[in-house]
Amino acid sequence: MPEMYDVSIKIISQKGNCEHGYKVGDEWVIKDDLTPGGLCLAAFNSISPEARVLSYGGSSPWSSDPDVTEVICPSRRNPIVFELRRLRK
Repeated sequence: MPEMYDVSIKIISQKGNCEHGYKVGDEWVIKDDLTPGGLCLAAFNSISPEARVLSYGGSSPWSSDPDVTEVICPSRRNPIVFELRRLRK
């Protein structure tokens, strides 16, 4: 089985007011391939594909750092940008 990495999720940009009260600087960690508590489903659905790539050692071709990528929440009224970062052990 390939080595798995934890992935941190951090809000780095926000416009509007998230109905869940999220704000710049909020953080979660995906550990042991389990969903982080308190993260809404819409955001997690956007984050999940990229988080899985990072957790299994992959990277996105559009990211300048292979350990980091950004994902945008689908809320058009309250766009939030999440930074995902592979946590190397």
